Amino acid sequence: MKKHYTVLLFDNGSLRPDATFALRAIAKNLSKRLGMAVEGVSLLHSHKINPEKLGGKPATSIRRRFKQGIANEEHHFICLPLFLGPSLAITEYLMELIDEAKVLCPEMQILVAPPLAGWDVKYPDSRLSEILADQVKVLIDEKSLTHSTNLVLVDHGSPIEKLSILRNTVTDQLRDLLGDSVSTATACSMERREGDAYAFNDPLLESVTFDKASTAEQLESLIVAMFFLLPGRHAGVGGDVDEILQGLVDKKKVKNFIKTDLIATHPLIYSILEDRVKSVLAELSET
Repeated sequence: MKKHYTVLLFDNGSLRPDATFALRAIAKNLSKRLGMAVEGVSLLHSHKINPEKLGGKPATSIRRRFKQGIANEEHHFICLPLFLGPSLAITEYLMELIDEAKVLCPEMQILVAPPLAGWDVKYPDSRLSEILADQVKVLIDEKSLTHSTNLVLVDHGSPIEKLSILRNTVTDQLRDLLGDSVSTATACSMERREGDAYAFNDPLLESVTFDKASTAEQLESLIVAMFFLLPGRHAGVGGDVDEILQGLVDKKKVKNFIKTDLIATHPLIYSILEDRVKSVLAELSET
């Protein structure tokens, strides 16, 4: 008998309802493309949101969804990360939850698809940089920006070096795709842990500098390529990134800032996610 898998599209989780609504919308659209059941769930946080703020439909976590699956005799899941790269949330915490579920129900078959970039951060899926390039070009055209405009690509910052390598590699790809459309393209992090051991996150967004003179008359707009997927307290409107960028304006380091849309808003994201699910199913058919 053919096994029917439920796809759990999961993010890290947020206390902001907008993130859950965005995740659910992506899951719904992906379900139509795949012809499979796709549910939006989170590793953490989102289940704490008041259901009234979510249209009466509570958010859930992967741990709770696994337990619900066991209770309903659902034993086949594909965990599909809505993550840019191989975060510890995937490689460690998710694996702990899977092991926990299998102890409760040995019949559980839970497969894990690669993150958006793939597992090899030195050779990430080029569609990520293509999404960013497309978004940046839209801003350049809309705002009639000059070729002397600086660009930064900003990610959250991570305690593992792999994700900084991913950020830097995607920035290199983006620079190649944009050519002379921008003056510079600099990779940076929103934040980092203290200590030399985490210096791979540098430079920080708040301390990024440019070669140009910084007199008020010579300041240029700053294009900010957002290496984030969903809105939340970091990347959402009025979030941490916006606060840091406004600080750059207040200190007269930049004239103003113009951010790209978040990566998960781009239609090409569905092509990547579809391929990730199909790659897992293809491996299954070979076994």
